[in-house]
Amino acid sequence: MVHSDSDPPLLNHYGTLLCHSTQCDVPQTRVTMEECQLPLIDLSDLGSDDEMVRRACAAAICKASSEWGFFQVVNHGISSQLVDKMRSEQVKLFRAPFETKATCGLLNNSYRWGSPRATCPNQFSWSEAFHVPLTKVSDEACYGDFKSLREVMTCFATAMSELSRLLAGILTENLGHWKQASISNICDETTCFLRLNHYPACPISPEIFGLVPHTDSDFLTILCQDQVGGLQLMKDSKWVTVKPNKDALIVNIGDLFQAWSNDVYKSVEHKVVSNATTDRYSIAYFLCPSYDSLIESFVEPSIYRRFTFREYREQVQEDVRKTGYKVGLPRFLLKGSEDLTTATTESNTRLYIPSITAKS
Repeated sequence: MVHSDSDPPLLNHYGTLLCHSTQCDVPQTRVTMEECQLPLIDLSDLGSDDEMVRRACAAAICKASSEWGFFQVVNHGISSQLVDKMRSEQVKLFRAPFETKATCGLLNNSYRWGSPRATCPNQFSWSEAFHVPLTKVSDEACYGDFKSLREVMTCFATAMSELSRLLAGILTENLGHWKQASISNICDETTCFLRLNHYPACPISPEIFGLVPHTDSDFLTILCQDQVGGLQLMKDSKWVTVKPNKDALIVNIGDLFQAWSNDVYKSVEHKVVSNATTDRYSIAYFLCPSYDSLIESFVEPSIYRRFTFREYREQVQEDVRKTGYKVGLPRFLLKGSEDLTTATTESNTRLYIPSITAKS
């Protein structure tokens, strides 16, 4: 196995965990289904002159968010030229020497690799990333020698932000409540993030995760991935392999939207499996609120108790620190809410179809 000076010491860290591990307390391995296609939604229909076409598109978004927690969008307004430029700059960044990435404070000193808190191999992620606050995307001081990345990344972040707000608006209107307006009040560039991911080829074992199974601690995530594949999600208690679509972006519901919607929308466990021969690249946009934002259900009786985003993040971090795993929303379930969860799931098959005004 040949490594360049750009690779983080993933093999060394993984080897150490392998030598010192005993038995990880993890669920039994689930059967992986064949590669399948996520629900595919053409967002150009939102700009149709026909109100029924617009309403059908919005309904498809809400239905996929309830039944899958994941969906794909095409004609999303982000040009293929911008995506190609962003990918080229991303590859250039990750090919920089490891020491440069780790010690030069690039992109708000947001570089990370592997899983620092992992105590056994099943908690380890074979990947590296830059997790950048939106407020720092346009900051010249963050880019060092990577000047050409700044303009492209600024344009890309702006486009992803606009798309996230469009989708969040549709999903909140579907709830038919005052929360429709409030998401714009609690989510802005001071609270959202753009994450550049690189999953180096890993010929050691197909059992090594590129990214460990998890749910996202946000309202929603928009993912721009290459054609290598490796993303899997949990559907009907089985792992489903997501088939890449070069024209599509992937959208998934986060924990906060599940709590906010009282389980109308589903935050689904997902992971990335490593590839033995080919590097994988992706970019994720995370729509997050301010830390002091109150997360509460839009209806009563609520499945989850009220909590702030800060409280949620702190609980997640504490669980990861103590156990190596994220627990997430189950920590915030109200007593007796198991019955409510079943009732809510049954009632959620009847989704309200919002009225969507044509896009200009």
